[in-house]
Amino acid sequence: MPDSYTELYFPVLVQALLAMALAGGLLTVSYLLGKKVRNRVKDMPYESGITPTGDARSRFSVKFYLVGMLFILFDIEAIFLYPWVVVYRELKMFAFVEMLVFVILILSGFFYIWKKGALDWASNENTSRRH
Repeated sequence: MPDSYTELYFPVLVQALLAMALAGGLLTVSYLLGKKVRNRVKDMPYESGITPTGDARSRFSVKFYLVGMLFILFDIEAIFLYPWVVVYRELKMFAFVEMLVFVILILSGFFYIWKKGALDWASNENTSRRH
């Protein structure tokens, strides 16, 4: 058993330094030995085999960001199910009722945004502002 912090963390320091040296070395070797072919096709952004159209700096629809935020919101709320599962047997009916209330609130929010048309990508911008 190591007696001091330096003895305890020295292997971690050595491993981190070796990892950084290996990564730096591999990048350097790749840069020095790799082919450097520059042409118009190679400088184009890759779009899954489809020729890019328009400007890369064009504005996204607000719906794009809205769906992204809603995904994060519902994803984080789904994570709250895991601690509930861990303590469910200890809390019994109380845990069931609490989670039932939680799920009802989540579903009511989901149905609200569904009725508002926030998840409807097929509609155009003018019809989505009706509410």
